[in-house]
Amino acid sequence: MAGRTAAPAVDHRRGLSGMLALSAQAALWFLPVTLPVLLWVAWSDLRAMRIPNGCVMALVLIYAVLGPFLLPLADWGWGWAQLGAVLAIGFALNVAGALGAGDAKLAAAMAPFIAAGDIAFFILFLAVVMLAALVTHRAVRAVSLLRGLAPHWTSWQRRDFPLGFALGPALALYLGLAAAMGAG
Repeated sequence: MAGRTAAPAVDHRRGLSGMLALSAQAALWFLPVTLPVLLWVAWSDLRAMRIPNGCVMALVLIYAVLGPFLLPLADWGWGWAQLGAVLAIGFALNVAGALGAGDAKLAAAMAPFIAAGDIAFFILFLAVVMLAALVTHRAVRAVSLLRGLAPHWTSWQRRDFPLGFALGPALALYLGLAAAMGAG
């Protein structure tokens, strides 16, 4: 039929590799270096409803140092453009009162790690992780026995949600998926 293309043949020997645009090799290098920072983000936002600037700067530094060795230079440069775009959007959302400044800065620092070809996937994936994190946070907060394990955490008392509890794990899980299913 005119205008239609045949579905690509599936190579079952490859399994799930190549499902994401980020290379598996880059993800394998980025993941262990970013994971402690991303865990720090989640813990800090749960505990104090604050994402330290040190976390944001650490992610930017990791990308600046490792990125040119792990990514094609054009992709590495595009990552900086993504950082700038997400920072501008995040600040606009912050001014509108829809997002905290720390969340905006963190999202911008995370942006370069997402391959341009994976942006649509990551946005959907982030939505799922955010929903799971929100449900988990609210469920734990509702159970006094669990809440008592960290009784002084600010996020238990505040009405707003510690978005770092979703953002950090979302990037870590994305990098883990890319390590398993990333491009060649």
